Amino acid sequence: MSPTVRNMAKPRLHMEVSVSSALGALSLDAPETAAAPAPVPAVDMASPDRFVNRELSWLAFNRRVLEEAQNSRHPLLERLRFLSISASNLDEFYMVRVAGLKGMVAAGVATASDDGHTPAQQLARVEEVAGKLIGDQQSIWMQLRVELREAGIAVIGPEELSGADREWLDKEFREQIFPILTPLALDPAHPFPFIPNLGFTLALQLTRKKDNKPVKALLPVPPQLQRFIKLPGGNGHVRFIALEDVFAINMARLFPGYTLNGSGLFRSLRDSDVEVEEEAEDLVRLFETLLKRRRRGSVIHMKCAAAMPEELRRFIADHLSLKKSELVIVDHMMGISDMKQLIVPERQDLQFKPYNARFPERIRDHGGDCFAA
Repeated sequence: MSPTVRNMAKPRLHMEVSVSSALGALSLDAPETAAAPAPVPAVDMASPDRFVNRELSWLAFNRRVLEEAQNSRHPLLERLRFLSISASNLDEFYMVRVAGLKGMVAAGVATASDDGHTPAQQLARVEEVAGKLIGDQQSIWMQLRVELREAGIAVIGPEELSGADREWLDKEFREQIFPILTPLALDPAHPFPFIPNLGFTLALQLTRKKDNKPVKALLPVPPQLQRFIKLPGGNGHVRFIALEDVFAINMARLFPGYTLNGSGLFRSLRDSDVEVEEEAEDLVRLFETLLKRRRRGSVIHMKCAAAMPEELRRFIADHLSLKKSELVIVDHMMGISDMKQLIVPERQDLQFKPYNARFPERIRDHGGDCFAA
């Protein structure tokens, strides 16, 4: 060993001895009941258990995103943003990754992945883990809703509207909402319509007053409408009302001559997975075709409001060719991904402080010309 190497090794040896001595002294003073660290099990390099499943790993990542919504050290509206992001992520996961698994199951693929699970086994495990994630999103929303109200931002119900609120909302509905709505009756003369991907639709059970005939109807929510309508006034508080509550208030206008027996909001996700052939003659035309097909893929997942009658839920599921396992009942708020609409710019105190990067002075001295600088 050269002198240089020898001299470099000596302090390191001395440090290791010192640390070992210190640990030995600590162990002498430690109580005899201190538990020894658990041994790390050996990894069998021939077992598929050494791999982490790709789909479950992604769900674990989205779980960490959701946990940020529970982090009390974050500003309140940023926690709401994390909740919205987790829901949006999960929608995309179903449209692409779960759709891919369902396609393999439908094609009869039984080949196990590197972690030793077939597509059917992966799909069953994904549904279990994702179901818990959806339930936790609802619980966190109910918690954040209370904290938002305490901070002066509230999503109110129809029973909390004042006379002035109802007057303003009535005008807003007549002028901005009602003209773009298209209620649809469902009967042999009016077949079940196409439900767009990620689209909200209100399903209704009605009775025609003149002959007591039962009628089912749908009210698709146009994508250009905001999910939450901001109410004026509020004495310094920011108040919103959900669009479905506005529909409930104006049901007599939407379906005159009918009695409402039951209703519920639902939201469907379609297979949006695409496979690109690298040897295609015209990639532009291929992508145009794939994007059109992506919007009209088969429905693979649907969330229904708990208020929807069971008969109406089965009716919709049958027309969309959905199994019972592909339905999720939502107890509180549909469309958690729309929570980002509640992040109002006037409440900067409830958001992260904006980051403003420092502009290099040398470039500023040259009039912004980095080459001259």
